[in-house]
Amino acid sequence: MAKYNKKIVKKITDLIKKDSYTIAELCSISGIHVDTYYDWMGKKSEFSEAIKRAREEFRQSSLVECEKSLIKLIKGYDYEEKKTVYIDSKDKQGISKPKIKEQTTTKKHVPPSLGAIIHYQTNNDPENWTNRQNVELTGKGGKDFFSSVPDEELDKRIAELEKKMKK
Repeated sequence: MAKYNKKIVKKITDLIKKDSYTIAELCSISGIHVDTYYDWMGKKSEFSEAIKRAREEFRQSSLVECEKSLIKLIKGYDYEEKKTVYIDSKDKQGISKPKIKEQTTTKKHVPPSLGAIIHYQTNNDPENWTNRQNVELTGKGGKDFFSSVPDEELDKRIAELEKKMKK
């Protein structure tokens, strides 16, 4: 079993803060056995707390990146696409070395994404934007199905349905 020390804890927590590694990957990179990891999680509160803090830091930074990406998709964005065409050529000694024939840079535009816009509006302004449909069922002429049924009869029907659901 590896000896517990701050250096290993830092290595593991730094990995967690950086990416979504599995426990097996964390252990392999850190040079400890998976059983050791779980042993430390159960017996060393400072280790389990450090792991929790690192996971929360990764979660928070991921949320920030998600929001940045979402905003980029909402606004649309431009980027440059570079293309290089090579030809075979030989140097003075006859050794084949590729030579650049042509280089082009093309500006491209990605328009706003309707899906991203809808997602953003429904999650950030639900009073004005909704992505749900509400369906209300009524009887003939818009009347309530059960308006003419006495409450005692409705209670009886509900009790019968509840019995059937328990079976």
